[in-house]
Amino acid sequence: MSARIVVGMSGGVDSSVAAALLVEQGFDVVGVTLRVWPWREAAEAPGRFGSCCSPETVEDARQVARHLGIPYYLLNTEREFDRTVIENFASEYGSGRTPVPCVVCNQKVKFGSLLGRARAWEATAVATGHYARVAQDPQTGRHLLFRGRDRRKDQSDFLWPLTQSQLAAARFPVGDLAKDEVRAKARALGLPVADKPESMEICFVPDDDYRGFLRRRIPAAFQPGPIVDRAGKQLGEHEGLAAYTIGQRRGLGLAADRPLYVLALDPDRNVVVVGDQEALDTRRLVAVEANFIPFDWPADEIRVLAKVRHNHAPAPALVRPAGDRRVEAIFDAPQRAITPGQSVVFYQDELVVGGGIISRA
Repeated sequence: MSARIVVGMSGGVDSSVAAALLVEQGFDVVGVTLRVWPWREAAEAPGRFGSCCSPETVEDARQVARHLGIPYYLLNTEREFDRTVIENFASEYGSGRTPVPCVVCNQKVKFGSLLGRARAWEATAVATGHYARVAQDPQTGRHLLFRGRDRRKDQSDFLWPLTQSQLAAARFPVGDLAKDEVRAKARALGLPVADKPESMEICFVPDDDYRGFLRRRIPAAFQPGPIVDRAGKQLGEHEGLAAYTIGQRRGLGLAADRPLYVLALDPDRNVVVVGDQEALDTRRLVAVEANFIPFDWPADEIRVLAKVRHNHAPAPALVRPAGDRRVEAIFDAPQRAITPGQSVVFYQDELVVGGGIISRA
């Protein structure tokens, strides 16, 4: 009997081809879509649902499963997703940080609760359409995470918190392919989503309006307060900390003789600090909740390439371990707009060494 693998199907081309490749390889494939957002208010559907959880995308996933001849299930994970992903997203913004919800979703939902459910179905693994790769080190036996072959689509920076047991059960079938190859494979197989446009927005935020979403979710985070310069002089008034992020220039409503940027958000004083662009550059950060993949914890400082947001080019840095799953990263050259709440991810060539949540720069 072939091994069973549960595939998380979003209705997009990547996860659809992931399922197709596993079918070709002879696995017993089960397609699953996680319903993470309520489907009430049907009259407002076009603006109500994110692209990853709308009725339309579920129908796309169902059609792909039917085309591949695999069973397909729609699982209602609305409450769990709200508790683990959306609540964290809102809480972080309310505390003056800028979170990455996909990191939490991968860690706690896709390779957390879904993996647990897959094991209850006697499945050996959960597969997704992420552009990343997993392999086992023959010497240490540890499961390693690598960047996707297509550097433009690499999504390994959303997977750094995965534990050894999660990586052992993770499959990324498109990780060795380029995006163009994935679409070509979908066309060759006649998949109905072969030319479906990509989705870049946060799946649970309607119309990609995250500020509007947060205003409804955490109105207390939109209490006005002072905008000050680095010397503490008030320059204006902000609309609430959740409306701003580090490095922001537009929408400050300030009359100044030079461009001003958000340098810091102070939730204790409800203050937005602004200044010149050069003040955004820093060489050091502290990260918490750190996780390392080739080893449990570094015995000493290590050299890495570190990236501080998804579109940041990894830069040379020294990582120093600290207590309580904390690390300090010291860059060889200053990096711009290092933002609390974002992930810092460490690489050595293609290998993902680990990462953490930036607590301060």
